[in-house]
Amino acid sequence: MRRRLLGALAASALVAALGACGGGDEASGGKTEVVFSYLWAGEEAAALEKIITDFNASQDKITVKGVSSPDFQKQLTSMSGAQGSFDISDHFGSGVGAWASKGILTPLDDFIKADGYDTKDFPAAAMSQMVYQGKTYSMPIALHTQMLLYNKKLYAEAGLAGPPKTTEEWAEQIAKLTKRGADGTITQLGYANAEINTSFTTLGFMFGGSWDDQSGASTPANPGNVAGLSFYTDNIPGKYGVEQVRKFTSGFGEYASAQNAFYTGKAATIIDGEWQPVAIKKFAPTLEWGVAPLPYPSAQPNLAGTTQVTTSTLFIPRNAKHPKEAWEFMKYLLAKDAMTKFSLALGNLPARTSLVDDPQYKALPQFDAWLGALKSTNARSLASSPWAAQYTADLAQAFDDIAQQRKAPNDGLAGVAQKAKSYAP
Repeated sequence: MRRRLLGALAASALVAALGACGGGDEASGGKTEVVFSYLWAGEEAAALEKIITDFNASQDKITVKGVSSPDFQKQLTSMSGAQGSFDISDHFGSGVGAWASKGILTPLDDFIKADGYDTKDFPAAAMSQMVYQGKTYSMPIALHTQMLLYNKKLYAEAGLAGPPKTTEEWAEQIAKLTKRGADGTITQLGYANAEINTSFTTLGFMFGGSWDDQSGASTPANPGNVAGLSFYTDNIPGKYGVEQVRKFTSGFGEYASAQNAFYTGKAATIIDGEWQPVAIKKFAPTLEWGVAPLPYPSAQPNLAGTTQVTTSTLFIPRNAKHPKEAWEFMKYLLAKDAMTKFSLALGNLPARTSLVDDPQYKALPQFDAWLGALKSTNARSLASSPWAAQYTADLAQAFDDIAQQRKAPNDGLAGVAQKAKSYAP
């Protein structure tokens, strides 16, 4: 999921070069062939192909042809012509606004209205990213929330009973869980970012911040955002030295591998997503770990249960040859049975609130914590705006400057706020 997201952000920057308006030919037996070009690969693609096979066997009017194509640039290129090479595909919620503003997505509202399709079962934090200027351009197939993961063995060694409830408690624990040699060299960090961009935006939410206002305008310099990033700098590079932190983290292994810093005990706590139970089972089956709600400032107990929600979405390109048939297949993927199979195979959260308590998810260790976060009134998400790609790039640069202490949090985010004045739909 992380690799797909990074690729999506890079590809979104190409949207400005695209124009507008599908794929698929008539299959044998009089069926309409719908091409589903999806970005998943490997085990995830195999799970998706099983669902495609089930759909094809469920009716006699449509044949879906699945094509694994984890290439965002190719996806966008196809969508820029008069007739594309596919009828339905997937992306992330953060890119909906940018793509919709360029006219390369098919609005789904007429399909939704004609079928009386109920979207109320999808969390508001997810659906808010599906809409641009009052029209729905995409639908969520899977969700992702952020929680605090902690190493139980390292906690026991530090004499800590359990995870923190408040950010003040977390700061104390970070200090007890960070180890250094006689020369100041770090050998263990109490907290390390699993993925800097998502962790930093989540920290902003945890301190009551917001990265966008109700109109969708970017608000990077929100005081809560500054407080969240200040928490990181105060407790990690500001306390142990940016050079020492850089030296230590440069030795971290690949994220999706047995050398992941959290799996090897180099990082005692991280903020990360619901795919971790599946990943830990695969890469670190003996790891003693736990998951807990993100801590909140003691002075702001109303922020308990804060999490960031991101979405994996389905869309129909404007130049799809068979949009009606693609919508029929989309509805199948969004139905409870297919969604459950899909999300379980990927270790992702279902996009329907009615599936949160489904017992099938009990098979994934400690998965309930991420599922429960979907119910939180403090589930937050970034706005899906036309300038999301530029905003993301500017934030990434600022986050790096702040993490490396080239800039203080307030200065770094103020710089992004200045750049945001030039953003245009």
